[in-house]
Amino acid sequence: MVDVMTTHSATAARARTGGPKDDGPKVLEHVMGWTLVVVIAMLVTQLGLL
Repeated sequence: MVDVMTTHSATAARARTGGPKDDGPKVLEHVMGWTLVVVIAMLVTQLGLL
């Protein structure tokens, strides 16, 4: 007997390892990113590096 796996069954059998589609809401990611940008800008300004 030959065991043939279709593409669907092959991908369904794989363990989920995370990735871009498993992330949380994109809004939170953008807010955290912009918060980091603002904090770095404040630090640069306070240190007089600009």
